[in-house]
Amino acid sequence: MNAYTQIDIGIPDTQRQAIAEGLSRVLADTYTLYLKTHNFHWNVEGPMFNTLHLMFETQYTELALAVDLIAERIRALGHPAPGSYRDFARLSTVEDAAGHPGAMDMIGQLARDQETVVRTARGVFALADAANDQPTADLLTQRMQVHEKTAWMLRAMLAGH
Repeated sequence: MNAYTQIDIGIPDTQRQAIAEGLSRVLADTYTLYLKTHNFHWNVEGPMFNTLHLMFETQYTELALAVDLIAERIRALGHPAPGSYRDFARLSTVEDAAGHPGAMDMIGQLARDQETVVRTARGVFALADAANDQPTADLLTQRMQVHEKTAWMLRAMLAGH
C-alpha cells in the first residue's frame, strides 16, 4: 500500500473494520429480504394478487437499489463487500421462506423481516455514531426509516385478519 491508497478519513482502522462488518450484516439482511420479496412477487396468489404483486415489486425494486448503496459504503470504508449466497446465508438474520406460503403469511413474514433489518441496522448505528461516521449513520437512518415504514404498511394489511 502506498500513500495514495491508504485510507485516512478520520476513522481509525479498527472502527472502520467494525462498521464494515456491521454493514455487511445489513447488506446480507437486505439482499436476503430482496430475494424473498422477489420470490413472493412471483408466487403470490389469491384475491389480493394484483395489489400484492405490485406492492412486492415496489419493495424489491427499492431493496435492489439499497444493496448497492450499502455495498458501496463498505467499499468506501476500505473493506470488501460480501457478494455471494454463501456470504449472505452466513451473515443474514432474515429467515428464508419455506415452501409457498399463502398471501397473508407472505405479508406477515415480510413485516417481520423488515423489522429484522431495522434491528440489524440499529445495532450498527451505535458503531457509526461512536466513530463519528456521519455518512454511515445517515445511510443507516435512511434505511431504518424505509424499513420501519414498510413494516407498518405491511402490518396495516394484516389488521382484522
